[in-house]
Amino acid sequence: MSNIKHLPEPFRIRVVEPIVLKTLEERQAAIKASGMNPFSLRSEDVFIDLLTDSGTGAITNTMLSAGMLGDESYAGSKSYYKLADAVTDIFGYKYTMPTHQGRGAEQLIIPTLIEKRKREKGMTAPISISNWHFDTTQGHTQLNGAEAANVVIDECMDTNVFHPFKGNFDIAKLEAVIEEHGPENVYTIISTITNNSAGGQPVSMANLKAVYEVAQRFDIPVLMDSARFCENAYFIQQREEGFQDWTIGAIIKEMYKYSDMLAMSAKKDALVRIGGLLCVKDDTYLDEFTECRSRCVPMEGFPTYGGLSGQAIEELARGLYDGQDQDYLAYRISQIAYLANELEKAGVPCQTAGGHAVFVDAGRLLPHIPGEQFPAHALACKLYELGGIRAVEIGSLLLGRDRDGVQIKAPMELLRLTVPRMTITKSHCDYIVDAFKDVLDNVHTVKGLRLTYEPTVLRHFTARLEEV
Repeated sequence: MSNIKHLPEPFRIRVVEPIVLKTLEERQAAIKASGMNPFSLRSEDVFIDLLTDSGTGAITNTMLSAGMLGDESYAGSKSYYKLADAVTDIFGYKYTMPTHQGRGAEQLIIPTLIEKRKREKGMTAPISISNWHFDTTQGHTQLNGAEAANVVIDECMDTNVFHPFKGNFDIAKLEAVIEEHGPENVYTIISTITNNSAGGQPVSMANLKAVYEVAQRFDIPVLMDSARFCENAYFIQQREEGFQDWTIGAIIKEMYKYSDMLAMSAKKDALVRIGGLLCVKDDTYLDEFTECRSRCVPMEGFPTYGGLSGQAIEELARGLYDGQDQDYLAYRISQIAYLANELEKAGVPCQTAGGHAVFVDAGRLLPHIPGEQFPAHALACKLYELGGIRAVEIGSLLLGRDRDGVQIKAPMELLRLTVPRMTITKSHCDYIVDAFKDVLDNVHTVKGLRLTYEPTVLRHFTARLEEV
């Protein structure tokens, strides 16, 4: 059926949650009261919520039923061992620790890797290198006194250019940064799949393998930031030569040969409402895993529950499989592509359609607003005002300041329209496009913003701003 532009939902809707579109005047008052920060809006004031796909989607009926089997034992829960078996089956990893979400895994593994590198390699200036650190990863890096470097291919930075794997590392730049800082100072290389900050862009299998080979040559551990591992596997299946006949499960197993450990926000591709994972492949980094278990007790809870209920652990063990469904992934990616294509047709410049979100190029749309006045964040505020739609900036506001307090200039000023899984329909997408048409008609009225309050780390979550 080649005439289908948008795959129909491969599921039935059985439970509904009412949403209400507030009046223009109510929306104007709400965004002003929030300090011009959509994070601070009340959910009841939002019509379509595209702030994040983290725990905001629907779960499957098999996950719901699995949750009824949750063993709520404080230690040694049966549900934990079911989760650990699922991790070994899917990723081939030997050691598993649940956490409350992805940043829970990061707060355990990042300081552990840094401290061990200092002891064993004499590290003096810690740095992690990634195809792109996401905000919490960069935040934990900074909190532990380390630097974060991103080495992505040049095509990634041009929203006018198509590349099948825009999320790839630039291998030459990776090697150059290692040589510049010294291998002993690189406490980890983080492979982020998909590359969220670049626009939900996938990373090829060949690139993951090349990164791992570099890491092994320099004796640097590789950590896979795994929030959207199923979407990345789907793109490899659809775009990378030699994988068209592979199942999603087989591609996932192959991807994880090229890392030593994984940290996952399971609230994305594992479909759960709460939960994360920290897993280690084999005995090579068993000491690090053991140290993380010790850190887990005061930070997350006993290592077999990690801040989660038995019900949540059961749902996670099932969701790791359900997120791999071929029909669901085909629908999921086609929904993103449909929204991106319709926005482009309306005159809204977008990054190449990737997974989980459409990224609007606010820098191109609002050339009159400089980066230090946060054009993508200003666009988010205007989109909410005119359409009741909440989205999030991925640009200079998110990047924050360097160690000297100087604003870091983002290579792209993007507005992320994050689509929750199995939650919004084609008519919602069409409404989003119509709202952007109103934004285009009023683009000359969008003003830059300045900060009136900012925390030192992860400022975009709680900052307050005003129009310039």
